[in-house]
Amino acid sequence: MTAFTNKVYGIVAQIPAGKVATYGDVARLAGNPGASRAVGMAMSHNQDTARVPCHRVVGSDGSMHGYAFGGVVTKREMLAREGVAMAGDRVDLSQSRGQPDVSA
Repeated sequence: MTAFTNKVYGIVAQIPAGKVATYGDVARLAGNPGASRAVGMAMSHNQDTARVPCHRVVGSDGSMHGYAFGGVVTKREMLAREGVAMAGDRVDLSQSRGQPDVSA
């Protein structure tokens, strides 16, 4: 596992239930703002969904992208159960976007 992937997993682990971050948010916080696709790849290879809640990472417009553990429908259902605000098929980022606390 690369240092970048480890950093990404640490950041995603800080996203609280009921909030989301975008792939771009995570890439920026990991120190590489242009690496949103690499964040997506890291999420697809996540081996510990209990610690790294990859379902809380969404597209820059709130859209659902793939979810390796049941598909987009499962991802949407999980977010809805956590109380994430939706606008149609997308997350309402104005209400549910949260920045992980990476200062700890």
